[in-house]
Amino acid sequence: MRTKNFAFHVLALFVIAATLLSACGGAATEAPATEAAATEAAATEAPATEAAAADPMADLVAAAQAEGMLSTIALPHDWCNYGEAIETFKAKYGIEVNELNPDAGSGDEIEAIKANKDNTGPQAPDVIDVGFAFGESSKAEGLIQPYKVSTWDSIPDEAKDAEGYWYGDYYGVLSFLVNTDVQPDVPQDWADLLDPKYNGQVALSGDPRTSNQAIQTVYAAALANGGSLDDAQAGLDFFADLNSAGNLVPLIANNGLVATGETAVRITWDYNALAAVDSFEGNPAAQVVIPATGRFAGVYVQAISAYAPHPNAAKLWMEFLYSDEGQTIWMKGYCHPIREADMRDRGVIPADLLAKLPDVSGAVFPSLDQLNAAKELIVANWDSAVGADVQAAP
Repeated sequence: MRTKNFAFHVLALFVIAATLLSACGGAATEAPATEAAATEAAATEAPATEAAAADPMADLVAAAQAEGMLSTIALPHDWCNYGEAIETFKAKYGIEVNELNPDAGSGDEIEAIKANKDNTGPQAPDVIDVGFAFGESSKAEGLIQPYKVSTWDSIPDEAKDAEGYWYGDYYGVLSFLVNTDVQPDVPQDWADLLDPKYNGQVALSGDPRTSNQAIQTVYAAALANGGSLDDAQAGLDFFADLNSAGNLVPLIANNGLVATGETAVRITWDYNALAAVDSFEGNPAAQVVIPATGRFAGVYVQAISAYAPHPNAAKLWMEFLYSDEGQTIWMKGYCHPIREADMRDRGVIPADLLAKLPDVSGAVFPSLDQLNAAKELIVANWDSAVGADVQAAP
């Protein structure tokens, strides 16, 4: 999907003063004043030069603060620890964050850009966080603008657009979040979900016709049921069987529904599931399972809307997210940040965070072409193949 790398350059400025030579007495009497002025200028200019070198983003910060607001979309606070990221950004820069539709899917984010092309009001998103496949399609439609963060070189090449239109931010692996108070028999693999004991208990975390997470859930199920990265049809067949068995709940699952037991088994990214267990604090009891087969890694990407009302705030948000600080905040939410390899190499990741991440060995990363083909198949055939009209909870 996506990966990245970066090198930040600071230019040193040198001021060369001309030496005045004079043979006449008049020039000699002016020399001390000239030297004093030069000395005074050097004294006043040096701190400014040093300040600029110390904070190369000062101009961007000032421009973003002048805009005063950043509009985000589809960023639940319990998703990848976005709550802490947003609050830290606000406190750090004094910029208001206008949070649009936190529970929206990737398709909804794209539609929000389209619907607000000529709108500079609060309903127009500045930035998006979407599934990998949506990055290139958004670029092709002219919906996003290029910007390369200062840590660009530490983002793997395969996880970013060469021109800077989009870049991977983090990835997770699909998992089962199970309320064990309601369902003590915890499923260990995809095939287990077809058991009658899970009747009316299994739910997706989005609508497979619009949500990246839900689309990739169907794709992952294909890998565990005879399909491949080049053929996601088996995933549709699996969910058709799950729906026919009465095990699939046609609601978009969230942590609240898991907590009440309305959707006892939620299929979601491991970082969402692990954060949910923390938030439950034992009430209800819950477990997270990385399925034995069909381990599927999903990368999300960041991008700035081509019509962003607050473009400088958007760029500053990207700089923050792709700094070591921002990447660590994501990791605290159990996400695997895209710059993790670089941060590991430099030894800047706290050991306790590394220890909290689950074993996701064997997870596969589809290519962009494979993702696009799977997305097209699943979106076009969900209704006819599965027939479950997945809706947001009332």
